Amino acid sequence: MLSVTIICKNEENHLRECLESVKWADEIIVVDSLSTDDTVSIAMEYTHKVFLQKWQGYAKQREFALSKTTNDWVFPLDADERCSPELKDEILSIINSKTNFSGFRIPRKSYFLKKWIKHGGWYPGYIIRLFIKENTVVTDRHVHEGYEVKGDVGQLKGAILHYTISSISDYVKKINNYSSLQALEKSEKKQIKFSDILFRPAATFLQQFFIRKSFLDGIYGLMVTFFDVITNMLTYVKAWEIQNKTENK
Repeated sequence: MLSVTIICKNEENHLRECLESVKWADEIIVVDSLSTDDTVSIAMEYTHKVFLQKWQGYAKQREFALSKTTNDWVFPLDADERCSPELKDEILSIINSKTNFSGFRIPRKSYFLKKWIKHGGWYPGYIIRLFIKENTVVTDRHVHEGYEVKGDVGQLKGAILHYTISSISDYVKKINNYSSLQALEKSEKKQIKFSDILFRPAATFLQQFFIRKSFLDGIYGLMVTFFDVITNMLTYVKAWEIQNKTENK
């Protein structure tokens, strides 16, 4: 049997489609971080297992959601993600048969302004999202947290559909948030130098646009690359700021 977990806050524009894509699951767990819109009421249309918890970071929210599940297999999703029909069929086949794998990596199709971005490292972008609960822990990171599975990990063909960017203004907000979390993480691991701020954004552009071939996605690939460069630059500038505030106290 399968449990789906979703952590969210103020996701009324995304949550219904996410829940529709997994309403076939045996159990749906929604952990809401005190939304001020209709997120909770939408969630309760699909499950009575809606839990309210003040935001404590991505890893802590995912751990809390995982602790509320009651089935062996768990499939976490974000509110802006959907389970494709092909992926649904694969998951049902796995949980209804015997397998030697403790978890599975799943490809993710991410969309930028409704355009599927196929290059620049965006696809297939495999992530562990289906696993046996007792063999899995949440990695404790400020950002890009994930799931660590003890045992063999397989790979699926069906994709998670990720509608990550619906507008430029929303993306700018996400970049500011993610770069702050990444900066905190980097500031704890290495000393940020002048050369990092000068060269790493340029290296990101070269790697994304040319080596990972973002140019094949046309103007969308160019915009995605520019935003990756901005995120990289902000990350290192903010990490430098954190370290120098500490040093100057």
